[in-house]
Amino acid sequence: QVQLVESGGGLVQAGGSLRLSCAASGRTFSSNAMGWFRQAAGKEREFVAGIRRSGGSTDYAESVKGRFTISRDNAKNTVYLQMNSLKPDDTAVYYCAARQGIVPVTTATLYDYWGQGTQVTVSS
Repeated sequence: QVQLVESGGGLVQAGGSLRLSCAASGRTFSSNAMGWFRQAAGKEREFVAGIRRSGGSTDYAESVKGRFTISRDNAKNTVYLQMNSLKPDDTAVYYCAARQGIVPVTTATLYDYWGQGTQVTVSS
């Protein structure tokens, strides 16, 4: 069992930055690939970024490539999402998710554990 708690969301102006954190409980964090998803009001949940359980490889949605960076610290059981050059279209609730396996995937239903989400609002 893995419990995930996100933090770091908030209100920021367009062009600004935020760093989201996701702290995981349990001793199996390093056995899980991790992902960040987001869900805007009235829209489906979408993949944002993912990282292998070793941290050696990452994947990003086209809409965030070059602006967002996912990383993890297995010693601290934490995964991060650094978000730069934020746009109003990035406004959403951001969720971190864990799946038992080596690589992250873009399909939300293939993740085993989810956090409660953190709101990110980008004003124009």
